Amino acid sequence: MQNALRLVIEPIFEREFLCSSYGFRPGRGCKDALRRVDELLKDGYLWVVDADIKSYFDNIPHERLMQEVEKHIADSRVLELLRKYLKQDILDGLERWTPQGGTPQGAFISPLLANLYLHPVDVAMTETGFEMIRYADDLVILSRSLEGAEAALAWLQNLLTERGLTLHPQKTRIANLTEPGDGFDFLGYHFERSKYKQRITRWPRKKSLKKIKDAIRQKTKRSNGHSLESIIISINYTLRGWFEFFKHSNKYTFIPLDKWIRRRLRSILRVRSKRKGIGRGFDHFRWPNKFFQDLGLFNLGEAHRTLLQSS
Repeated sequence: MQNALRLVIEPIFEREFLCSSYGFRPGRGCKDALRRVDELLKDGYLWVVDADIKSYFDNIPHERLMQEVEKHIADSRVLELLRKYLKQDILDGLERWTPQGGTPQGAFISPLLANLYLHPVDVAMTETGFEMIRYADDLVILSRSLEGAEAALAWLQNLLTERGLTLHPQKTRIANLTEPGDGFDFLGYHFERSKYKQRITRWPRKKSLKKIKDAIRQKTKRSNGHSLESIIISINYTLRGWFEFFKHSNKYTFIPLDKWIRRRLRSILRVRSKRKGIGRGFDHFRWPNKFFQDLGLFNLGEAHRTLLQSS
């Protein structure tokens, strides 16, 4: 029912939404937002407000949100249905309560309503001339100067305060990409100026690398009873999906990860050969890289090289 309602009312709001908003919108996504960030960095927008709205989905005021809805929808039946969705009880284990604010995370209608509530912020920032890129509640503002970034941050704080929202004090900062060593995270990527080539580069942020490693660890336990071919097929499924999103990372992202994956596979083979410990030493000669290549293991580094050549 929520999805059916969303399909009906989404086109009404889509006519109003700005191009600076990318999250949970038809025909737009993470890669579009990342592409826009990349364009602005190349154009010299090297001071970046890395902003985090504190518990955004949980703190949207219901009445203020419904006022935004009523600007575009007059049908009382639709409005009442939306109010019921916002007020529906939440069951967490044995606890049950009625929310007084926020939109239910995971509900079909929530991303659309969350975008609508921040739409006036998008408009105000755009009219002031600030380059803001927003994906749901994850946003960055890019500026050519420190003064511009500071002004954008102050303006953003005022706009959010007016709407009953706050920025997370520890997670909101201004990054300086004119110098190596400083950077910012956005949509899974970390952006930073290279120390050697003096250009902006990017790679998966620490949480993204941890997530892929945790997924591979689950599939490459040394006690794994499946055949090596089956394990590799399972790993490839994960690696191909991960690479599709992070394939525009710095080339040095992939080689260490490939080595780490092969080491885990060698550890499995080592156990099956009645040897102790992790894959090391002569294991590289017993099971060379070509051994895994012949079994069809997806090679991240090779896939990245092929991508660069085709580009």
